[in-house]
Amino acid sequence: MNAWEHPLIKKGMPLQLAERRARIAAGDKPLGWKVGLGAPAAMQKLGLAAPIVGFLMQSAQIKSGGTVSLKGYVRPAAEPEIAVRMATTPQPNASADDVRTAIKEIIPAIEIVDVEPVSMPDNLDVILAGDIFQRHVVLGETARAGGNIGGLTSRVTRRGALINTTTDPEALTGKVVDIVAHVAATLAAYGEQLSPGDIIITGSITPPQMLEADDTAFVHALDPVDEVRITFTRD
Repeated sequence: MNAWEHPLIKKGMPLQLAERRARIAAGDKPLGWKVGLGAPAAMQKLGLAAPIVGFLMQSAQIKSGGTVSLKGYVRPAAEPEIAVRMATTPQPNASADDVRTAIKEIIPAIEIVDVEPVSMPDNLDVILAGDIFQRHVVLGETARAGGNIGGLTSRVTRRGALINTTTDPEALTGKVVDIVAHVAATLAAYGEQLSPGDIIITGSITPPQMLEADDTAFVHALDPVDEVRITFTRD
């Protein structure tokens, strides 16, 4: 069975994509796609063979250095991620090299999510219908051309202190080229298509950082490319 044929994914994805189409019809513009619940422990807990796929809209994007209000969030979290922008659409069963060639550039990102409801093996359809907790995305202004992840160092700063540094930013998420291929295949299975120009955020490099009342800023540097930052209010 392909990963996207999980019964609850088959139930939840059409609901999610219907919501996406409704937003586009109402005037919002698509930005791209995301994956979620792709850390090995999460997939084992939830009975998943691969991450689940959600969508991004331009209305959710915040410029680096901007501010987001967490008022009304139940369980806010920040996730440092690698974003890719697509140059072309990978063909079915494309090799890893071909998928990498289809990536135009790599960009540091932060996703802001509200992790509610808590994901369980029996509510994946609800999680998907709610677009996998997605609220906002912050993208860097400087990119690295191509799809090569080698030589990148991720540094995450929270409350003014460095909390994580890794030279293997794919350790928790899996390979970026595999994620891109999975997103393309999942979308094709549900009547959508990964398109040139689409952004994909490829999963949290650290476990999701649950935001507390004293969290006022979050920074993700993807050296030597760029860094992104976001500040928080509760207004």
